[in-house]
Amino acid sequence: MQDRPPATGGGTEARRPATRVRKRDGDTEPVDVGKIVRAVERWVADLDEVDPLRVATKTISGLYDGATTAELDRLSIQTAAELIGEEPQYSKLAARLLAAYVDKEVRGQGVASFSQSIAYAHGLGLIGDETAAFVARHARKLDDAVDPDGDRRFEYFGLRTVADRYLLRHPQSRLVVETPQYWLLRVACGLSRTPGEAVGFYRLMSSLAYLPSSPTLFNSGTRHTQMSSCFLVDSPRDELDSIYERYHQVAKLSKFSGGIGIAWSRVRGRGALIRGTNGRSNGIVPFLKTLDAGVAAVNQGGRRKGAACVYLEP
Repeated sequence: MQDRPPATGGGTEARRPATRVRKRDGDTEPVDVGKIVRAVERWVADLDEVDPLRVATKTISGLYDGATTAELDRLSIQTAAELIGEEPQYSKLAARLLAAYVDKEVRGQGVASFSQSIAYAHGLGLIGDETAAFVARHARKLDDAVDPDGDRRFEYFGLRTVADRYLLRHPQSRLVVETPQYWLLRVACGLSRTPGEAVGFYRLMSSLAYLPSSPTLFNSGTRHTQMSSCFLVDSPRDELDSIYERYHQVAKLSKFSGGIGIAWSRVRGRGALIRGTNGRSNGIVPFLKTLDAGVAAVNQGGRRKGAACVYLEP
């Protein structure tokens, strides 16, 4: 057999070009595993079962050339989350990486404090005038109350839910305009009459010792301060105008996160005589299907599924 011909290029094998990422200022740089390891190490001081190098190498393996640093951050969060099944401490790591990502997103819009977050969101039409004025009057005391370590108390799936559903977002860009701690302090300010009361309530929530119900967490401090969880609605009368009036009422309540309990006992059952047409009724089921579709369509302002429970007298 003949020997293989010698490799060209002086014996040096051709190497694939290094994967590059695009930074927020538009410049690109090669992916540096050491830099990712150091970014992860910032959050693992008390997590002795977490391996930052493993997270970094798995993150890089999922990258493509030209990805943004924001995509790199999201991929590292996803990587840590995928390891939760093997080691529960990765839940804390994923939560901390997500909190850091949210913080970058907020600060990238020029927001560096709680009072600035409220002023910015008020300018976007998200915060009520009363809450905006309250925060502006007491800005220093409220800014100083924010606990920078509060996000460390979250597990990943809790903070993921907060980021996806509860934090206020820019109407056009859909970027979040408040951090989790700003969100809790905003909720406290919307429910308080004095800064001391707001700070005390915020500390209770930040410690996760107590959290109010979802409508309060959604709406406190905003332009729509509907903070009740449940509404009980009487049965419509056995006529179309009354039935469709109830549909409208339920939709309005569901829009701002209310859960509905509604009676339907006055509406005639299947087979009953309809005197106006001399026909027979199809019963309540078609009407309840319409109610169900309406609650699903309103969808609590697009943040979670609506809910309605129907009551019938036996």
